[in-house]
Amino acid sequence: MAFCVLRQLAKTPIATRERIALLAPAAVSLMWKGNSFSTSLNVQCSNKNNQVNKSTIFDQARAYSKENIKKNARKYVSDSDSDSDSDAERRKKKDAYTSKFWRQKMRTLHGIFDVNNDGVISFDDFKCLANNFGDLGHLSREEMVEFIEVLRITWETNFGEVDPYNLVSVEQYLTEMYHAMTDKDLRKKVHKFLPYLFQAVDKDHSGEISIEEFKLFFKCLGLTERDAEMSFAAIDKNSDGVLSIKEFVKLGRDFFLTENPKRVSKNFWGPLVSDH
Repeated sequence: MAFCVLRQLAKTPIATRERIALLAPAAVSLMWKGNSFSTSLNVQCSNKNNQVNKSTIFDQARAYSKENIKKNARKYVSDSDSDSDSDAERRKKKDAYTSKFWRQKMRTLHGIFDVNNDGVISFDDFKCLANNFGDLGHLSREEMVEFIEVLRITWETNFGEVDPYNLVSVEQYLTEMYHAMTDKDLRKKVHKFLPYLFQAVDKDHSGEISIEEFKLFFKCLGLTERDAEMSFAAIDKNSDGVLSIKEFVKLGRDFFLTENPKRVSKNFWGPLVSDH
C-alpha cells in the first residue's frame, strides 16, 4: 500500500527528535464576517460537496509565536500534568503500553480520525476534523490561529511532511503512540491540543460544557448524540451536569496514559472498538 512506501516521511530528523504522538490536522481558511468567522479547508470532506479555497491563515499560524502557544496551553493544563502513583509505577515495567486494553483505546482513536474509513489516516482526514471544530464558530481568530499551529507542529513532528500521500496505518499509529507514552518529555505534550477542542464547543464561553455542548464535541468527531449521552454520564463523576476545562483536559489526557480499564476516562472518546 501507499503508506508502506511513504511512511519513511515519519523518519525525518524532526520526527525522530520529537515524536509527539498527537492528533494532527492542519491549515484552515478563516473568512471574517463582522465579529464572527467561519472556517473551511482546502479539502473535500466526506459528506460535503463543496470544494473550498485556500487562505493566508496557514501562513499566519506558522508565524505565530510558539511561546504564546505554550503559555496559553499551560494555563489550562498545569494541574493535569502529574501522574497517579499507579500510572507512574506502571510505566516502569517493561510491558507498559502493550496491554490489549490500551491498544484497543488507541485503535478507537485511529478509527475516529480515519474520516473516510479507508483504514489509514491522511492529512486530509485531519483537515476535515479541524474544519468540523472550526465551523462551530466559537473560537476567536487568535485562538484559531494558535489551534492550527499546534496541530501543524504535531503532524510534522510525528509523521513528517504535510502531504496528502503521507498515510498512517493502525499499526504505525500504535507505534508512534507507544513511543510518546514511554518518553517522559513527549508524554507531557500528549494533551496540548485538548483545550482548543474544549473552547471550540464551549459556545457560551462559560468555562464549562454541558451535555448539549458535549454533543457538539461528539458531532465533530462523527459520533452520535446517544454516544455523547452515555459517555457524558460516565465521565461526569460528580454528577453536576457540566465538565470544567480542567476535568475535560484531565479525562482526555488520562485516555492516553492509563492502562486501568476501571478508569472512567475510557469513555472520553466514545465507545471503544471491538477488542478482537
